[in-house]
Amino acid sequence: MNDVAPGHYAKKQLLSPSRLVRWSHGSRFRLARELVTPFAGRRLLDYGCGDGTFLAFVQDLFPDALGVDVAADQIADCASRFDGSPGIAFLPTSSLNDPRHLNRYELVVCMEVLEHCPDDIQVSVLDQMLAVTSPGGTVVISVPIEIGPPLAAKQGARALVALGGLSEYATRERYRPAELARMLFAGADTAIPRVEYEGEAGSRFTGHKGFNWRRLQKTIERPFEVERRLFSPMPLLGAWMNSQVWFVCRKRSTA
Repeated sequence: MNDVAPGHYAKKQLLSPSRLVRWSHGSRFRLARELVTPFAGRRLLDYGCGDGTFLAFVQDLFPDALGVDVAADQIADCASRFDGSPGIAFLPTSSLNDPRHLNRYELVVCMEVLEHCPDDIQVSVLDQMLAVTSPGGTVVISVPIEIGPPLAAKQGARALVALGGLSEYATRERYRPAELARMLFAGADTAIPRVEYEGEAGSRFTGHKGFNWRRLQKTIERPFEVERRLFSPMPLLGAWMNSQVWFVCRKRSTA
C-alpha cells in the first residue's frame, strides 16, 4: 500500500488477526488490482472509496485518481492520510453532480458498495456512474455473494470469528429460518425484506442481509454492457463456492 498509512477498513480486514478474514479480503484487493492493471495511467474514479484502501493499492498504476464517498469523515480521513500523494483527491459523492465530471473517467471502480444500497438507490448510483464514465469507458463492480451455499458458509464463518473475539462480528445480521431457507435457494428474482438504516444527511443504507447479486446483475445490465463476470477468492469454483462476484462492464458509446 505504498507509504499511505492504513485506514480503519484495512486495519479491520486486511490486517485482521483472523487468517480467514485476511485471506478473503486480501484476495479481493489482489484481484481488483489485476483487473485494472490493463488500464494503468487512465483517469480513475473510485466510487464509494471508504478509507481509500483500493487507491493505495493501485497508486503506482493510477497516480491521478479521485475517490468519492458519502461519509464526510471518510473523505477527511483519506485527505489527511494521502497528503503526500498530490495526484489523488477525495470528494463527497454529491460533487459528481458538477458538470465538470460528466463523461470524464475512463475507469470507474465500485467495490462492495451496491449491496448497501436499497433498490432505488442502486439505480441512482448506477445512473451517476454512467454519467461520469467516458464513452466506451470501463466500470468494475464487485459485491458479496449472500445467497446459496456461500451464505451458509459465511454465516458459519462469521459466527466462528465472533467466538474468536472479533467484536465487529458479534453484532452480525441474523436470519430467521424461513428467511435463510429462501436465500439459500434464491433465484434471480428472489427477495426478502431488507432493513434500512439512516446515515448522514438523510442517506439510506442496508446491511448484507437479503442482498441478491443475481437481482443486481439485471439492474447493472440496464445501463451497462457486462463483458466479464468473475468470482473470488477461488475463481474456478464459480458462484457456488465464492464470497464475491465481479462485473467488468463497458459504457456503450451511444449511452
